[in-house]
Amino acid sequence: MLVADNLLGFGRALRRAGVPMDSSRIALALESMRWVNLSNRHDVCAAFEAVMVSRESDRAVFRELFDRYFQAPAPTGLPLTSALAASPAPVEGQAPQRALDALTPGLLAAQTPQDDLDEETEEDMTADARFSASQRERLQQADFRTLDAWEYRQVERWARNIRGVLPQHPGRRTRAGSRGSQPHWPRALREAARLEGEVLRVPRRTRRKQPLPVLVLVDVSGSMERYTRLLMAFLHAATRDARRRDVFAIGTTLTDLTAAFRRADTDRMLTEASQRIPDFAGGTRLGSALTGLLRHHARRLVGRRTVTLLITDGLDTGEPAELDAALSGLKRHTGRLLWLNPMLRFDGYQPLARGARVMSRQVDSMLPVHNLESLQSLAHSLQRLLQT
Repeated sequence: MLVADNLLGFGRALRRAGVPMDSSRIALALESMRWVNLSNRHDVCAAFEAVMVSRESDRAVFRELFDRYFQAPAPTGLPLTSALAASPAPVEGQAPQRALDALTPGLLAAQTPQDDLDEETEEDMTADARFSASQRERLQQADFRTLDAWEYRQVERWARNIRGVLPQHPGRRTRAGSRGSQPHWPRALREAARLEGEVLRVPRRTRRKQPLPVLVLVDVSGSMERYTRLLMAFLHAATRDARRRDVFAIGTTLTDLTAAFRRADTDRMLTEASQRIPDFAGGTRLGSALTGLLRHHARRLVGRRTVTLLITDGLDTGEPAELDAALSGLKRHTGRLLWLNPMLRFDGYQPLARGARVMSRQVDSMLPVHNLESLQSLAHSLQRLLQT
């Protein structure tokens, strides 16, 4: 039992250090102990490394954590299961920074057998949130495709807390103010009644400010699978204050997700959206989907003030001519068209695919959405982007 307990704790340490880890790898590591000489520390380390490490960049971190985690000599019959000795103070430069960050006091305690790497309790998630500044900075800049399961949950939680500032425009309704083109006579009469009929000033009518309506088009194809859920969670929170918000999923067909986005709870929204989308992780036919949007949902496109957020990597399998015509029609019925493209994670990206070339000509701006840092930049600069 102590073998499984300490091996599970070691797996948690690896995951905190950024090494992809799940319960299946822990099970393989436990199984590998049957095939090696348990009295030989080097053989045990090599067996664990073979089944727990999948990236070359993680090998140095694994070896450093193995040496520091399993320090105490094992008693006869219980290899690698004795109580862990206190870690010596790390010396700068002796270990990779990720390994040093993972060696926190609470981390070195053996875990209970009931703990599971895939189903953590709320207390475990709270403890996992206490990581170093260097780890947080790494996750801020990490591409969503490179995150393991635990890191993905952490980043999704942060993305839900990002509040966007939507651009505003003058509405039709008015209110009393100091400036305006028309007098506000009801307000003037009320003030005069308090001053025994004296009119000291004439209030003006000012048009109320209201957020611009938002149209969100999310690509749910296989190439966007690692981005779709996280971006939907982000947009659900960032566009919560929109006066009007219409959301559609684009794959091989068009799916209306507007009703799901009306849910106040993000988890319920994601659950309902997943039940509505019939072609998740399939192909992408942007042209036919946008044509269906213009044909069947034209009344939902409320005019030139609408901000359209098109979230896709541009890997379209449809005909470029159909996509070009659909984008032209979309721009005639809406306002600014912003392409949120996760492919901008690559330095020097050029839209060379057929669909991407068409979109690059039609959109007003192309923005990255591949990591948490880019989402924060988008939320804080959306108003400035639409005014330029």
